Formats: sequence, C-alpha cells, structure tokens
Amino acid sequence: MTTVFHRAPRANLPVAVRGDGIEIVDSNGKRYIDACGGAAVSCLGHSHPRVIEAIQQQAAQLPYAHTSFFTSEPAEALADFLVDAAPKGLGHVYFVSGGSEAMEAALKLARQYFVEKGEPARRHFIARRQSYHGNTLGALAIGGNAWRREPFLPILIEAHHVSPCFAYREQRAGETDDAFAQRLADELEAKILELGAESVAAFVAETVVGATAGAVPPVRAYFRKIRAVCDKYGVLLILDEVMSGMGRTGHLFACDEDGVAPDILAIAKGLGAGYQAIGATLVSDAIYDTIVGGSGFFQHGHTYIGHATACAAALAVQKVIVEDALLDNVKARGEQLRATLRERHAAHPHIGDIRGRGLFVGVELVRDRASKQAFDPKHKLHAVIKSEAMKFGLMVYPMGGTVDGKNGDHVLLAPPFICTSAQIETIAERLSDAIDGALSVIGAR
Repeated sequence: MTTVFHRAPRANLPVAVRGDGIEIVDSNGKRYIDACGGAAVSCLGHSHPRVIEAIQQQAAQLPYAHTSFFTSEPAEALADFLVDAAPKGLGHVYFVSGGSEAMEAALKLARQYFVEKGEPARRHFIARRQSYHGNTLGALAIGGNAWRREPFLPILIEAHHVSPCFAYREQRAGETDDAFAQRLADELEAKILELGAESVAAFVAETVVGATAGAVPPVRAYFRKIRAVCDKYGVLLILDEVMSGMGRTGHLFACDEDGVAPDILAIAKGLGAGYQAIGATLVSDAIYDTIVGGSGFFQHGHTYIGHATACAAALAVQKVIVEDALLDNVKARGEQLRATLRERHAAHPHIGDIRGRGLFVGVELVRDRASKQAFDPKHKLHAVIKSEAMKFGLMVYPMGGTVDGKNGDHVLLAPPFICTSAQIETIAERLSDAIDGALSVIGAR
C-alpha cells in the first residue's frame, strides 16, 4: 500500500520509470504518448539532452542560493531573455516555483502597487466565469470555476466575475465577433462602475482559457477592447498565461497574437518544461518603478524563488525552442492536429467543437450537436475518455464542468513542441478510438 497521499487516493496509478521523447514508459514497459504534456507542461518531451546537461552543470556549480542574500547568473540571464521577448513595457521578472505562485504574486503585487501609489481603496478583482487561476487560496478565489471553489468559499477573499469570451457557448446567433467582443467589454465596464471605479484593482483573464473550458481562444478584438476599458478606469490588466504561454499557442507569449500588452503577466508550465519547478510574474515598468520609488520592497516571497538550477533549466528550454525554431513547428503541427480531428469527426454526433491555437487544442463533447446539450454529468464522460485513452497508450487531459462548472465534458490536448507529423496522426487516431470507446462504455453509441 502506498504511503503517498495522491490527489486521487483511490486510483491505482501505473509507475512511470522513464521518459523517451514524447513518451512516458511505465514499470511494465508500456509506452504512453504524452499528448497533453502532463498538464501542458512537457513542451520538449521527457529526455532532452541539452536541458538535462544544463541542470547537471548548474547543480554541480551552484544548485541554490537564497535570494535574500544573492542573485545568480542563471536568474539574471533568464530574466533578460524573457524581458527581451515580452510584450512592450514588461521590464522585470519575479521568479517563483509554479503557476499558482505566479498568480498569487500578481494579485499581491497589484494590491501593493495601489497602496504605494496612494490609492488604497482599490481592492476588488474581476475575473471571468469558468476561469482557473490556480489552487492557492488567492488564485482560487479569483478563479471562476464553481466546482473547484465551492468547498472553500467561506475562506476565500471576495471576487467578482463577468462572462467569458467563449464563442461556442456565449456568442449569440448572428452576432459578429466584434459585436460579441464589444458586448463583453461593455459588461466589464458595467461591473467596474457597479463596484466603483476607484475601488477596482485589476481584471484577470487567461489569454487562452485552459483546463476549465478546454483551449478556448478569444475572438480577435476582445483583448484590445478589454485593454481600453481597463485603461479608461485605471484598472490593471493581469493575463494568466501559465498554461497558454511560452510557445504553446505558437507565440512565446500568447497575447502577442492579440496585439495587447498586460500590466502583469504570469507564466509557468512551459517555462521549465517540467525539468524543474519554475514560474514567473512579469511586471510593467510603471509598477516596478512605483515599488522601487516607494517602500523599495515587495512584501511577498517564497523560499525557492529564483532557484538557480530551475532558472538554468528554463533558460536551456527556451534556448532550444529558439534555436530549433520550434514555434514554427507548433503552428504547423497545431493546424494539422485541428484539421485532422475536424476531418475525422465532421459528422460525429457527439463532438460539438474543436478549437484552440497552436498545440493547444480542445475537443468538446455534447449529447446533441444541434442544441449543444451536454451529457449528464453522472456519466463522467471526461474521466471515462481518460481511462480509455490510457488503454490505448495515450495521455490526454479531460475535464468536466465545461459549460458551468457542473455540466459539459471536454478533452484538452497539449502535445510537445517536438511532435512530428506522423506522431500527430497517431495522437488523432488514438484519441478517436478513446472517445468512441468511452461513448460505448456510457451507452451513447
């Protein structure tokens, strides 16, 4: 019997013993294609020699030095790389150990910024329904996933939520993309005015929605209109690219495709590709200068921030992405994956939508394609798909509650950037078999 407190203690998990490119091998020798990167993490697969070498060299030289005493060469070099590539105005990087930490830092920094700026009344955060920003208490409070929040509501800070930019579910019949985006921007403005513009600190959004709704991209005009509303009322724009950032959409920063620059931007998963635990919060010059010119101290911190070995690993990951032109492959293989799935399932009665950007793809399952009615949540179709996929040697990231936190099922795909055309075809084939197998299990075929 295991003494590990697993996240799902009743599950009988296989033991992973080795990584080989885009595959994980278990203790019985079975191979699984990692078509979801774990949780959109393993963008370079599981055995990249240049990243492993960088970790070995840094661990031998200096594995760790506490940031209250020292900076380190890898941290400085990685920050320079990120700032050079980041949207305009994001001039400084605060390193952490993961996505939830990056979002916690973003929220606390936004609050401290306004306190030091002489606007202490700004305390409200607005996010979107069906969003997810992490599992720590602050990040969970801001998130809009009802199922994740419900058990902890009595201990969460107050937060406010507006409609998501979820075209498949929220865009009205006959409504243009521009009109849809404007309606959502107007809703945000109304919420700001309802709360009192002088009391709102920030609007928080995933650039491309990840696990909660399944790779939902915004319509093109959306973030430009949101940015304008935020600027009108002095509200910060915080973008969560923990899952969608660092090349996953074909752009190093997903918001580049939308033509906007946030005030604060959170990244993690693809930053270190799973080789080390690392995340980061990128901060505008205006916020940084306010802190430096005020107290001179960000009242926040964790033991492992700026971890030298983690920074060395992340820098090596980012260099591989650039030197091997992997963003081009992400775009090409992403287009191939969506096109292949759409061709395979053009007439499938239970696949309602195939969406995403780059190698960030969502497949939404429906009971009825015409009405978009979801399956009864009692079937837990998403979980059955995951189980069936594992039988076929395929790792996918399914989730339930796609529509409202309770109803709806989708599958998230986020395969490594190094995937070949042939591997994409195999992923599509195995996923199709897993979906049909799951539908048979619940009696839908």
